[in-house]
Amino acid sequence: MKDPVIGLTNVSVIRNQQIILDSITFEVRKGDFFAIIGPNGAGKTTLVRAILGLVPYSGEIFLFGEPACPKTRAKIGYVPQSHAFDFSFPITVHEMVLTGRMGNKTGFMRRYTPEDHRAAQHALSRLSAEKLGNRPVKELSGGERQRALIARALAGNPEILILDEPTVYVDTPTEEHFYNLLTSLSRDITILMITHDIGVVSRHVNRVACLNRRLFMHESDQVSPEMIARTYGCPVDIITHGDIPHRVLERHGDDS
Repeated sequence: MKDPVIGLTNVSVIRNQQIILDSITFEVRKGDFFAIIGPNGAGKTTLVRAILGLVPYSGEIFLFGEPACPKTRAKIGYVPQSHAFDFSFPITVHEMVLTGRMGNKTGFMRRYTPEDHRAAQHALSRLSAEKLGNRPVKELSGGERQRALIARALAGNPEILILDEPTVYVDTPTEEHFYNLLTSLSRDITILMITHDIGVVSRHVNRVACLNRRLFMHESDQVSPEMIARTYGCPVDIITHGDIPHRVLERHGDDS
């Protein structure tokens, strides 16, 4: 079993006297493609923000075997929901990806170096997005925006990639290609993905957990109907495995 690169022990977040996260304990191991699924409002984004040190929490968070701190958090590439980035800003995709290098800079007069430009170009190349480099970000489609955001995160050469709801603005035909892209990236980098899309567990991830204020852990890429029902509070459409993934709809009450 590989060493954990993210570890949470009894992490809770309380806001305005309301429990957002309740005693969350789990590990992400090196090389994982790990998905945390749950409904909207389940605390998924808050969990990411706690790992990144952006919200106060109780409990313990470890990164790479050390207590989380700016040094260890600098090894994380974060891909926020696309609405968190202002795509109306008048810059090109290459210039946007370059901003992912700012975490490597120190001092007041921080300038991009030739190495930074090469890193940005390499990040776009990893996503087969070199042709996007000179395009204004405001012209990008939903799928192109996500690739640009991932390239921005990869430009800093992180060891962990955290994605928050990466397919919210990606259309269905693009979604499968997008997950194949993440699967390819997962060969070289640990991925933690937050999503409300149960279908993501069907073919791509190797470990999954369910979150709805509390965390329900499963040590494989499959979840049981019982786990989903506990997470969502009712029977839910489940994705099964096979050559052609298909949905099995649990019976909802009396059909008569």
